[in-house]
Amino acid sequence: MSAWTPEVVEALEASGWAPGRSVDTDRWRAMFEPRGLTLHDAAAAFLGEFGGLTVHVTGPGITCARTPFELDPELAWGEEDRFLEWGGHLGHPLFPLGELDHGRFFLAIDDATEIYLVEAWLACFGPTPQALENLVHGVAPRRIEVG
Repeated sequence: MSAWTPEVVEALEASGWAPGRSVDTDRWRAMFEPRGLTLHDAAAAFLGEFGGLTVHVTGPGITCARTPFELDPELAWGEEDRFLEWGGHLGHPLFPLGELDHGRFFLAIDDATEIYLVEAWLACFGPTPQALENLVHGVAPRRIEVG
């Protein structure tokens, strides 16, 4: 997707990613669309390349600790209301990507490629591919105040 830093390439390759990787996203579409979450183009493109990866990063980061993340939307099964509600507040539909920090937080992507930390609050890691840089390097997401 982009020219990443060597550390990001190394972390992604160690998790099983390679340039041109392609993952079938039909199962995630079939799981979530009947529950109101549409696998929009940005989610399909991201998961088509990175779905199923577990990225093991730990230690101090740039502005926060580096924490592992797993890119498997099934980990968010049963939390559809949370993604629908936050997407409504943002005005952009969210689709689950997986979990951050061993399930402490969920990850989602909107239709403009922004990647979010989803909890009882919301924060943004930025657009893809910069969001992956931020996740791997330990750059804290920007908290979003939703009125």
